Amino acid sequence: MNSNSEKNVLEPKKQAHTKNIASGISILTPLVQQLNCLDLHEISEICVNQLPKFVNARYASLYILDEASDMLHLENHNHPYLINNIVSLNQANLSPMIKAVRSKERIVSENAELLKAPGNHKKPGNYGSPSCIIAPLVCHNKVVGVLNLADKYNAAKFTDEDIAAVELFRHLVGASIRNIKLFEKTQTQAKTDGLTGLINHRTFYETLKKEFRRCQRYGGQIAVIMVDIDNLKAINDTYGHRAGDAAIKNVSRKIIACIRKIDVAARYGGDEFAIIFPNTSISEAITAAERMVKEVSQTPMNWQGRKVRLSVSIGVGQYDGYMSPDDAARHSDEALYAAKQAGKNTVRVFELAKSCQ
Repeated sequence: MNSNSEKNVLEPKKQAHTKNIASGISILTPLVQQLNCLDLHEISEICVNQLPKFVNARYASLYILDEASDMLHLENHNHPYLINNIVSLNQANLSPMIKAVRSKERIVSENAELLKAPGNHKKPGNYGSPSCIIAPLVCHNKVVGVLNLADKYNAAKFTDEDIAAVELFRHLVGASIRNIKLFEKTQTQAKTDGLTGLINHRTFYETLKKEFRRCQRYGGQIAVIMVDIDNLKAINDTYGHRAGDAAIKNVSRKIIACIRKIDVAARYGGDEFAIIFPNTSISEAITAAERMVKEVSQTPMNWQGRKVRLSVSIGVGQYDGYMSPDDAARHSDEALYAAKQAGKNTVRVFELAKSCQ
């Protein structure tokens, strides 16, 4: 065959290959743009409803890794039957998904049935093909989740081109999910106190304003408690500031143990805490305050083999929706000062006669 004949044969193949690349890029570009967001729901929808089309996969599932518990949590899927909602990485039986996460490497399996939940005995035939791709989502060498793709349309298994595309996507999706986690962490840090994990001073006032608006609209009253650790300076001077920090954390835990889930506790500043009790009577707030005083005083803190006694003084106030947040905090703080003047380790109350109607 002469060079012209060879050129005539190869030219259509070259054109078809170029056309396929151009088509792939036209599909890939908008997906990459959509993945560059801080919305996990949107990313999960792309992973389950759009990425599978790129490699002609029928089914997809997305898991997000909780690093604290070493658990994979199912975020989204399009399977018509049950699959695992939670997968522990600490299982003795190493499934392909766990192996993929631990190795940080993509796995192509010939047994898609492994993606089913245990005990789901659906008859064979749910998958048109046995092949599945298990792709850990990686960013900066850390796994943030897993994308599973199963059941290749009109083929027994995924092609090398499919696997290459998934390899690209798993890093793009991993980067997006990592960005979301970093953003959420930053948002949380901006709203919470680093030592105790309670909300900070600014977030306390934002929350209090919302509760007052709710009170104005629906009626009711709000109780606000101000708590101060007695003699914290003496603890710092005697045992050091690390002991003082331990005392603050100890008291914060006692406070959380004495309030309800609907109540909001904050580190108001230094050795002072504030708690918002929505729609709470003054007697209920006083009961909670007295319980805090008792819990703190009766349970000494262990510090380097020593028992350090702690106590708190508490000011309690109840307010209607027409009181400003600043005034409410100030009045409860006045009650706290009265508790300090009364000898500490006690509760004093500021009561507002007027109530919301």
